[in-house]
Amino acid sequence: MWRELALEFSNVELHPPASEDALSLIEERLGQIIPLSLRSLLEETDGINAEYGTEVVWPAERILAENISLRSNEQFKDLYMPFDSLLFFGDNGGGDQFAFVRTPEREDVFVWDHETDSRSWVSPSLENFLRSALGSGGEDWYR
Repeated sequence: MWRELALEFSNVELHPPASEDALSLIEERLGQIIPLSLRSLLEETDGINAEYGTEVVWPAERILAENISLRSNEQFKDLYMPFDSLLFFGDNGGGDQFAFVRTPEREDVFVWDHETDSRSWVSPSLENFLRSALGSGGEDWYR
């Protein structure tokens, strides 16, 4: 399903599926369940790159690394609200990052603005998010 959806758009790069070990490691290290929609996407393609190489959905390894970095960076603790309730999974190429809220668990997608620390709702589902992000031609469609 996810590969077919992504290939509806031009200039999209897909990858081989993420391993079950990589997905389990995310859940184990972050102490959160990966949303079912994101898990099924990663089981089909380990990330999606859009036009200009923007990583709309990061590979599993980067999802883990970015979330650990955001949660453990001591300087960020003084600058930003806590990130523990979010699971970041992609970005817009300009610093803003996309996430699922995990406490409470939701299937909606939010954007974190790295300049203002705002966390705003952008989509009711990963599918709608991808259609908007991949169809935007590189523009910040969520503003």
